[in-house]
Amino acid sequence: MKMSHATLLATCAILVAAPGMAENFEYSVGDTVFEGYVAMPEGEARGTVLIVHDWDGLNDHEIARADAMAEAGFVGVALDLFGRDAVLDGIDDYRRETGALYGNREEFRARIAAGAEAAGALANVPEQMVLTGYCFGGAAALEGARAGFDMAGFVSFHGGLGTPEGQDYSATAAPVLVLHGSADPVSGMADLAALMDELREAEVPHESRIFGGARHSFTVEGSNDWDPDANAKAEAALLEFLDEVF
Repeated sequence: MKMSHATLLATCAILVAAPGMAENFEYSVGDTVFEGYVAMPEGEARGTVLIVHDWDGLNDHEIARADAMAEAGFVGVALDLFGRDAVLDGIDDYRRETGALYGNREEFRARIAAGAEAAGALANVPEQMVLTGYCFGGAAALEGARAGFDMAGFVSFHGGLGTPEGQDYSATAAPVLVLHGSADPVSGMADLAALMDELREAEVPHESRIFGGARHSFTVEGSNDWDPDANAKAEAALLEFLDEVF
């Protein structure tokens, strides 16, 4: 994986990622320590799937998704973008952490890149990676696409779809898949249409799957927006995408 970023000062502790293993791993950006999670398949991995968390940080949802990727034959890696010691006790905390990165895109990109680089430094982790994410993590996947990160693809699950001023998709060199609910009140159908236009104009291979009636956090079991049918279809679409790019 070929990424350059100025703020990565230390990479992860050395781990031997054995088949079937699931383990945490640490890495640093500046003085902040981050803790990710890696799940290995039983056999030879078909590729690496990076998962960026929702606005409430890396938790059981992302860990379960990494485990599911390992079961499907990929290395599943849940990245941490807030830091091991971040206080995440409620909405105000979530807004503080996400707002800080939305307000500092250089740091946002550096943290994504650092997590990907740390994951790639683990033994038995394939170099070919797809960057995915949920909600805030979906916005992170699109941020990585606009940054021109050297990935096999980018996948947004109900992510923020707007392009910040001064950014575009001219450096994106891999396909983009957007999985979105038609009733999402955060990023609506107009936002999705605008994104599709941007990707088309930049000649980036792209696709969207729209789930009728699904609201914002349709993948998060236990949330008010949980939609098991839309979630199942979105996960199937991801597996189709991975089969195409790996």
